Amino acid sequence: MQLTSAERDILEGRRGTVLRDVLREQISVGEFFGAERFVEITNAHFMGDREVFGAAGAGYLARLADAGATVRVPTTRNAQSVDFEQAHLLAQSPELVDGERETRAVLRRLGISTVNTCINYQSVYQPRFGEHVAWGDTGTVAYANSVLGARTNYESGAAGLAAALTGRTPEYGFHLDSHRRANVRVRVDADLRDLADWGALGGLVGERSRGYWNVPAIELTGRAGPVPDELKHFGASLASFGSMAMYHVVGTTPEAATFEAANRGRELVDEYRLGQDDIDAFLARDLPEGGPVDLVVFTAPQLSFFEIEHIARRLEGRRVADSVTLLITTNGMTCEALREQGHLDTITAAGGVVLRGTCWYVMDPAAQRRHFGWGSLATNSAKLVNIIRAHGYTPALRRTDDCIDAALTGKVAGR
Repeated sequence: MQLTSAERDILEGRRGTVLRDVLREQISVGEFFGAERFVEITNAHFMGDREVFGAAGAGYLARLADAGATVRVPTTRNAQSVDFEQAHLLAQSPELVDGERETRAVLRRLGISTVNTCINYQSVYQPRFGEHVAWGDTGTVAYANSVLGARTNYESGAAGLAAALTGRTPEYGFHLDSHRRANVRVRVDADLRDLADWGALGGLVGERSRGYWNVPAIELTGRAGPVPDELKHFGASLASFGSMAMYHVVGTTPEAATFEAANRGRELVDEYRLGQDDIDAFLARDLPEGGPVDLVVFTAPQLSFFEIEHIARRLEGRRVADSVTLLITTNGMTCEALREQGHLDTITAAGGVVLRGTCWYVMDPAAQRRHFGWGSLATNSAKLVNIIRAHGYTPALRRTDDCIDAALTGKVAGR
């Protein structure tokens, strides 16, 4: 890789051995992907939940902090594994709770803002068009690249932290114009009236066109352009089912005024149509209509203020069934706004639980299944449906209001 004088200083140890070793790791990543140089970043988003990285990851973070390392660019943290105030409600282990407290303290020593959110782009920081960042989490990267026109690859926890410490990341993948061009064309004729429909669309495209380097261009017929929460669910599902880091919606996203603008002459690897029947069939997978449900979960990604406001208005004056646990996750900033508007009290009075600073699937859901005997759940998140089977659950993807009905009745609602 071609290094600047500042980067050579780091590599030769003039900025300390910690940064030297971190840059060496980044160079190995860059050489693996054929990067010619580094690109300077303005913002980093760190993936680091204790349930995933465990004691080994905690030790690595502590060694960096003990050596005096601090981030060079504003850096936020993704969702953590615990809501400290409500960990007892989900029977989370003392070891996980204590470990998460230790992790939060170490991250603050490193200069990382522990806002604990996977919707940083909705509540903390929106990069401008063309801005280079280093973000982790599937949903954040898909949104940054696609909706905002910023530039980032999927950064693992270690890679994102390295970028935050050095202020740069290898210039490959979606930092380059060539990889941002659409090579999959999808024409969609469906209502897409709910967030779950957008998640189903992401799942369908992801399953068929799976591959990190594939970039689908979605052409909609018969409906207006999507709003941010719809794009959020689509991108998170597309990433989960298809490992994709970028998409275009023709006429909506900034690099896709037309299909030709999105494609820019790149050879297509696939071209197909999806209709309402395809969306409905995706929603019909797993749990049958009318079956019992133990859990209704709104999570993955964390919910925006307006998503939760809708749920609160539907729950007002009603009560969640005794046989059902209703869980909703968001970040602390959104939670405080909900409290001020009275929506938090409405949900709590109905028997729901709003968890802050976390996403349910990183809260050790397998342990909760064993402890509470949970098995079936309803959600409007296609991403969660794709993930949660690995933890032993049987999920049902349903539209938002149908999920609320399931929470109130204890039965999976219709499609």
